[in-house]
Amino acid sequence: MNLNATIFSAPIFSRNTGFRSTAARTSVALGALVLLAALSGCAPADSGSSASPAATAEASSADCAGVAVVVDFGLLDAATITECVDATKAIPASETLATTGTTTEGSVEYGDAIVCRVNDRPAADETVVVEGQQSFTESCASMPPAYAYWALWVKATPDAEWEYAQEGIGTLEVEPGQSVGLVYTTGTETPTPGS
Repeated sequence: MNLNATIFSAPIFSRNTGFRSTAARTSVALGALVLLAALSGCAPADSGSSASPAATAEASSADCAGVAVVVDFGLLDAATITECVDATKAIPASETLATTGTTTEGSVEYGDAIVCRVNDRPAADETVVVEGQQSFTESCASMPPAYAYWALWVKATPDAEWEYAQEGIGTLEVEPGQSVGLVYTTGTETPTPGS
């Protein structure tokens, strides 16, 4: 390979006629293509991260480098949601749930300080039956009954115990390595997410 070979030579210009020869015009075109190819390698590479978080299915919070999300529907007879939301900084708990495709609804009186429905459950026309309690239909007008409600949980690290969240879903922020969970809690027991 000859490292001293000329790759590109500048064309010869004339004030009156423009380019002097076809060879000069070809050299300019070739040079422009070489320059374009070289500059296209300078374009920023896609780092694979996006401006908004993305969710992936995960087996456990220990395997999640972002924020683990667990939604346990309890007696509402729906599959438990367990996903990992890619996050590199603190994000609102409501955003982590939305990223997994989980919808939440607060109440008329308390807004998103409480969770009244998750993925439309319990539905507005769904009768909730809790053993030993009066059956009811959730209107989301105010606070749900103490024997049937969505409990919001957080876990500070993968090895930590679940704890009740000290604020509502509208203001709670979670960081990478933490977990957020919702459990439809009935009766006098308070199961933790995924238990």
